[in-house]
Amino acid sequence: MSRPIEQVESCDPIWQRLQEEAREMAASEPVLASYIYGTVLNHDSFDEMLSFHVARKLSSEEVSAMVLREVFEDVLKANPDIAAACRADMSAVFDRDPACHAYIQPLLFFKGFNAIQAHRFAHELWTGGRKAMALFIQSRVSELFAVDIHPAARFGRGIMMDHATGVVIGETAVVGDDVSMLHGVNLGGTGKESGDRHPKVGNGVLLGADAKILGNLTIGDCARVGAGSVVLQDVPANCTVAGIPAKVVGCAGCERPSRAMDHVIREEDKPKEK
Repeated sequence: MSRPIEQVESCDPIWQRLQEEAREMAASEPVLASYIYGTVLNHDSFDEMLSFHVARKLSSEEVSAMVLREVFEDVLKANPDIAAACRADMSAVFDRDPACHAYIQPLLFFKGFNAIQAHRFAHELWTGGRKAMALFIQSRVSELFAVDIHPAARFGRGIMMDHATGVVIGETAVVGDDVSMLHGVNLGGTGKESGDRHPKVGNGVLLGADAKILGNLTIGDCARVGAGSVVLQDVPANCTVAGIPAKVVGCAGCERPSRAMDHVIREEDKPKEK
């Protein structure tokens, strides 16, 4: 006999997994139990938990967690896709980061994950005309997490920002779905030009640590940018670039570099001499 439609629609595997992991962690580390209950187990839904958690992270003497939570609850009601994107980001971190052993870890402890979730709220506020509030969130994220993302920058789903320290992303930058980036990545401009001046990163891209991608250029789908590279021109899809300035040094070597997290350039990946 099939279950009622109401029960099927209420199924939320990520939320259920978070609650199970929260109970296990609280039992194994009683010192953190109050924090874990307050963040996860005292809430009735993923959306409720998310608005509370991000508000508490970003609160300050000037703007309380209670006020921020009301703002974020309104944002989630207007755009529930934010919570769906958060779930996708959480799954991405769990799948790709070998240091992540539970869904609850990025939520509680990983600043890259939390920086992205805060940015999602800031972006919605920015596009809704509440630019001062969006800039306040950007400022708090920069202070707390050492990550500076302009509220106008656009992100897809399934983003993994590993370690995150020193990441800078400019106003007109676009990051596609299923992208992984490491610490120190800069999606920046090349000077004082105005208008559309920042990179557009395609789907499935892997950006190595301290990669600098500058100007209104395109990183094609499923490309790789080597650690420490400076990219000043378009990168073709499925290609690997490295160096200063970055040049094509091979093919990506796999269908989705962002998921494989494979930074190694092998002989079979290198361009064949004609």
